[in-house]
Amino acid sequence: MWAAAARTPYDQRVTATDARIRRWMLQDDSGADHQGPHQVEVEKTHPWWRVMCLTGVDYFSTLGYQPAIAALAAGLLSPIATIVLVLVTLFGALPVYRRVAQDSFRGAGSIMMLEKLLPWWAGKLLVLVLLGFAVTDFMITMTLSAADATAHIAENPFTPHWFTEIPVPITLVLLLLLGIVFLRGFKEAIGIATGLVAVFLVLNAVVVVVALAHVAERPTVASDWWSGLTAQHSSPLAMVGIALLVFPKLALGLSGFETGVAVMPQVRGDAADEGQPRPLGRIRGTQRLLTVAAVIMSTFLITSSIATTFLIPQHEFQPGGQANGRALAFLAHEYLGPAFGTVYDVSTVAILWFAGASAMAGLLNLVPRFLPRYGMAPQWARATRPLVVIFTLIAFVITLIFQASVDAQGGAYATGVLVLITSAAVAVTLSARRRQQRKRTVAYAVIAVVFIYTTIANVIERPDGVRIAAVFIVAIVVVSLVSRVRRSFELRASSIELDATARQFVEADADQFSSVCIIANEPGAGTAAAYRAKGREERRDSGIPARVPTMFLEVLPADSSDFEEDLVVEGHVVAGHRVLRVRSGNVPNTIASTLLAIRDIAGVVPSIYFEWNEGSPIRNAIRFVFTGVGDVAPVTREVLREAEPEVSRRPSVHVS
Repeated sequence: MWAAAARTPYDQRVTATDARIRRWMLQDDSGADHQGPHQVEVEKTHPWWRVMCLTGVDYFSTLGYQPAIAALAAGLLSPIATIVLVLVTLFGALPVYRRVAQDSFRGAGSIMMLEKLLPWWAGKLLVLVLLGFAVTDFMITMTLSAADATAHIAENPFTPHWFTEIPVPITLVLLLLLGIVFLRGFKEAIGIATGLVAVFLVLNAVVVVVALAHVAERPTVASDWWSGLTAQHSSPLAMVGIALLVFPKLALGLSGFETGVAVMPQVRGDAADEGQPRPLGRIRGTQRLLTVAAVIMSTFLITSSIATTFLIPQHEFQPGGQANGRALAFLAHEYLGPAFGTVYDVSTVAILWFAGASAMAGLLNLVPRFLPRYGMAPQWARATRPLVVIFTLIAFVITLIFQASVDAQGGAYATGVLVLITSAAVAVTLSARRRQQRKRTVAYAVIAVVFIYTTIANVIERPDGVRIAAVFIVAIVVVSLVSRVRRSFELRASSIELDATARQFVEADADQFSSVCIIANEPGAGTAAAYRAKGREERRDSGIPARVPTMFLEVLPADSSDFEEDLVVEGHVVAGHRVLRVRSGNVPNTIASTLLAIRDIAGVVPSIYFEWNEGSPIRNAIRFVFTGVGDVAPVTREVLREAEPEVSRRPSVHVS
């Protein structure tokens, strides 16, 4: 009795509010309000140096914590270990990503290169694994950057004491603000990034120059450093060897290269790029972007490492020390006073927070770029705001697990960075080998081996990154497979086109007989006898009238791991028999899309005739999910039922 009661005005208001929230959450604003830095199609492009600032909020912001991490990992060897990092940057990562830029002008990055080099399910599964590491990279970029921003706030002398007792809540607030920005929309990213990077680099240059000036005024600092270093390590060769061993711990200094190629669509090319399959101007601009960014960062890494190692006591780099996670900020306060130090802290907090914004934008463009195209994401994953909520909640969980510690998250961050760079090195090596470029193949292979070693060493030393990445990988694979099964009965054709011959077949039957009868035929020998026998059997078993002409529809095999496809139906005449052929990896869905296209062209509802498939229904269902075939007739019928709810307009499926 109570259940049957009419809704109250309050209930109606709640329902209307829920509907508005749902519409707002699921609205896809990726091309309008959300102009993330990794957007594929952009209306306005920018000079390469401004786009460099966009990727620089991720790359350059590591100066906020990298010198401290290097000093903590390598101790007095920090300058030598940093030189190793710079050599790997300039002669390893930079050449690799300059090559990636040649094939990534649409912003797909090295993951897309590997997908193309490894077709079918092998490529898709590899992409899912790499997406797990990419999500690890970007998520830890957000949480680590926010944690380090919190450290800069807490360590400022003007910050109230009670702020230092709540690093986790402050970090959560920064992440919440980041999420709110993206729920509202993300505009003018490049303008903001340019200002932040310019101010941050100028302030860092001032700190480094002043610090090096103090080193020059006190020669004993360098001699004391060398004495301490030689006391710890017997020979220069031993120093270099240990520097190579600790190099994986410094891998955070390589962050930003994958972002650099992801923002390629934002780079303004030449006028001659218009309409060209390879925009050479954009490629040159991106390569210049990567080179200049690497040179600037390398310069700062070496000089800041020298300054911090020479001037800051080693115990200050330890957890709880004043330079832990903020070495350059320590020098700014120590040698330039609290006022300048506060300005430096504000700049560092801003760029670290905005580095999280760049990472969030990367996630919002990376996940929808691959998973929906594979059929491996729910429909709502195409919308920005639900993903923002999910990623923000994940960032909360990671922050709580690591208690907003920069040091604790360093291993996970380095793992994500190194796996992506390693995958890029492998991709360019395979690409050079395929092009039979022997010298480049050997060079890239050597670089790949270096990064493989570095990745493995980092994983052994700090397995946190693999654990986090494994969680993301398992979650992505499970969600992907479930989504693929649930979306099995969707139309998968992004577009479908009938060539002139195919249209002529369809329109002729519709005009003369007011019907279009199609016989589903597996591609085979393609002889006149085979078509004649198939047509005779279907007329006999299905009762097709003798006066009604028929045509055959064949789906030629393609990559069954693809979900969304552009279909082209070609008409052929084989020994007097009319044949429609279309290439696809998903037979039932392609047949359904073709029938609906024929209906719209001909203006009549077509009919299609099948034979029953042999075999177990369960085995056929599994074959359909993974190979695109199976029990074609009932699946085609179900796809049509889902796509066209009006029975009178739904193509007819006959099975005999």
